[in-house]
Amino acid sequence: MATDYDTPRKTDEDVDNDSIEELKARRNDKSASSVDIDDFDAVEGMELPGADLSNEELAVRVLPKQADEFTCMSCFLVHHRSQLAREKNGQPICRDCD
Repeated sequence: MATDYDTPRKTDEDVDNDSIEELKARRNDKSASSVDIDDFDAVEGMELPGADLSNEELAVRVLPKQADEFTCMSCFLVHHRSQLAREKNGQPICRDCD
């Protein structure tokens, strides 16, 4: 919830002078909010975990490992040589796994 820090603060006398009815009215005004029906439409297109995607096709072009890349022997991801941290027993390790 956003707070406006520029609004004048109430003193103890002002707080004591507020009636119960005014306080209840303020509480009801803050809790009463309008429901945006359009939010439901945005949720309709979302896929849930475990959804059946067997009919979906991916169009991704896969390239073989390039000469300036290596496969980390810890996470088994292909990285650029600039991500090489060290070689442990002749096996390359990336910066993320080091």
